[in-house]
Amino acid sequence: MKKLFSTRKENLFPYLLALFILSLISVYSLFHPGLPITHDGQDHVARIANFYQSLEDGILVPHWAKNLNWGFGHPILEFLYPLPSYFASFFHLLGFSFVESTKIVFGLGMVFSGIFMFLWLSEFLDKNSSFIGALLYMFTPYRFVDLYVRGAIGENFIFIFFPLVFYFFYKCYKKNKTYFSVLSGISLAFLILSHNAISLMFLPFIICYGLFLIYLSKNRKDLFVNLLVSFIIGFSLSFFFWFPAFIEGKYTLRNIVTANDYLSRFVDLKSLIYGPWSYGYSGQFSVQIGITNLAFLILSLLSLFIFRKKGNKNYYLTIGLIVYFLISVFFMLKQSSFIWERISVLKNFQFPWRFLSIPVFTTSVLAAIFLNLIKGKFKFIIIVIIAIAILFLNKDYLQPKGYLYKSESFYAGIYNSTTDTGESSPIWGTRFMGYRPRAKMQVIDGNAIIREKERTSIKHTYTVIALKKARLLENTLYFPGWVILDNGKQVLIEFQDTRYRGLMTFDVDKGSHEIGVYFLDTKVRQISNLISFLAVLVVIGLFGIELRKKIK
Repeated sequence: MKKLFSTRKENLFPYLLALFILSLISVYSLFHPGLPITHDGQDHVARIANFYQSLEDGILVPHWAKNLNWGFGHPILEFLYPLPSYFASFFHLLGFSFVESTKIVFGLGMVFSGIFMFLWLSEFLDKNSSFIGALLYMFTPYRFVDLYVRGAIGENFIFIFFPLVFYFFYKCYKKNKTYFSVLSGISLAFLILSHNAISLMFLPFIICYGLFLIYLSKNRKDLFVNLLVSFIIGFSLSFFFWFPAFIEGKYTLRNIVTANDYLSRFVDLKSLIYGPWSYGYSGQFSVQIGITNLAFLILSLLSLFIFRKKGNKNYYLTIGLIVYFLISVFFMLKQSSFIWERISVLKNFQFPWRFLSIPVFTTSVLAAIFLNLIKGKFKFIIIVIIAIAILFLNKDYLQPKGYLYKSESFYAGIYNSTTDTGESSPIWGTRFMGYRPRAKMQVIDGNAIIREKERTSIKHTYTVIALKKARLLENTLYFPGWVILDNGKQVLIEFQDTRYRGLMTFDVDKGSHEIGVYFLDTKVRQISNLISFLAVLVVIGLFGIELRKKIK
């Protein structure tokens, strides 16, 4: 590891230490007891609690949240980016509460995003310039909107992996080693697993950056193969998540609930330049790009003339970053609505202002590239002044509007929400149940005695004594994968009864019945899990081959 990060002439440690210390300023409010009051923070804790409960039940790839939706369960975990939940579950296993674990993941998103940005930038720029790029990447208004206003755990966490993917891509370009290709693939997988929509937004630029490095490389064929392997590994490792989410999304209200959300979420150009800070919801909170960010954008435009004169390779990278910045801004404006109407995948992004993640990234890199042009003895003073300015301009965004103090049982028990806007609810049901069930299973016709035996995330068992033929209601939402066994034999599930929309009803004859309600993997999930498992074996094998080479 030391060799991986310390092969350059200058020592990186002082810069990394400074970034770490300064990053603590951004997350200082997370050390306060309680959960910051944000739009989604409380719901994220409840999701993580359900995710952890599934892991406890032995389910390595959770799909079903048993306590959400007023206790009727919900398939949101199949469609929710899982990586932040895996990390939070790990910290909960270590003894932290669900709230503390969630806050740790939020904090990691801020701290490591800056560190990895610095590591990437310092590969091809001087350390002082890279430091400013990394600092700006952490201290930008929209980062604090994600952290302290929206409480968007995935969108905050994914900022770690943009620079990490580029870092290992650049390592492939410089060294062309297999293990860098594998690490690139793992980083890409983590990117995809951190947030569906945002990773899709960045994918075109990731591809373009890879092509740019291939263009610069003297060993283009080898680099092309290595980067292709990276993409294959990245998509294969994350296949267990994105493929079922894509295929089985047709069983949800996704395309109905979110179909036209974007129409009311466009922003105007003025608000991107400046907007007062607010803890309100969409249309109220600030969507400003940032004064420092915009200043470096303008300076970068001017620097193109210098780069072209010198024939610097950063000329092309600067152009690419500026173009991607402008495209992202365009997609946030109402003038782009005709494109949103025609490209269905954009509608799944829900909020045009989500494209703000791109200006955060592009302007930070542009800042570092521009400062790299400055030479001389006064550069360090300039760097210090800019660093102070960045911190000062963001000083009012470093805290939430307040804190929630709720028990663990509030998040781990029956939760009165689906934790989304209903887009992940089964299409044959309602967006929200809105009430708690009277019992886990109940008789709706006939006469029977029901005794619950066992209940986990994916297994509900009962003993039923039917005094005559009866119709039973399992108060769990139906979703592909649920089966009901009566004395070991699968029974027909009715889930479109108009009186119990989306819930499972079935018949039993007079007599004694051992009823098992199980949530099994569909063929789509089985194949997806297998592909990801095989990808893990390939990664282990490739690392093993590299290790044997080093030993020899």
